[in-house]
Amino acid sequence: MNFNRIVCFDLEMCCWNDGREPRTGEIIEIGVAELDLTNGEIVRRAQHFVKPEHDDVSPFCTELTGIKPEVIEKNGKPLEVILKSIEQKFGGRHKIYAAWGRDDLILRKECKAKGLKVPFNEYLNLATLFRLQRHVPNRRCGQRAAMEIAGVEWEGRQHSGYDDAYNLARLAKTMFIPE
Repeated sequence: MNFNRIVCFDLEMCCWNDGREPRTGEIIEIGVAELDLTNGEIVRRAQHFVKPEHDDVSPFCTELTGIKPEVIEKNGKPLEVILKSIEQKFGGRHKIYAAWGRDDLILRKECKAKGLKVPFNEYLNLATLFRLQRHVPNRRCGQRAAMEIAGVEWEGRQHSGYDDAYNLARLAKTMFIPE
């Protein structure tokens, strides 16, 4: 296990504003950013578009995430292909993976439904760790609010897996690397 690196990831899923249960759609984007804890550098980033098997990208989803159906159609690959790529490029089971909240449960659920192997063993919920470190009251604290608390300016578009993962790695730096 490489304890000198944390692989931050963020998922974007198909979503609707028609009364369906949130967070039930298939994954359509996985953003990844790897933080080197020895020097505080983000050493690698990736954006992967995932072609859903059963869902479509709704106009609401496009408005929220910026992901257009034609982008998924042109650049999307099956989840299995994306997960193998992430495991190969980012070290998979030899690294610690982290997300803001419980994206691990979402990924595990979809992997189970599709008969796939999750590409990591070790997982950190940075939202919980942040609240504990900063003594944030037991209320929901979003990633963007946490970054404001930590004095880290948001970069890019919110609800872009690529930008969210990068910003999470920048926030993780403040949590794990003393000034």
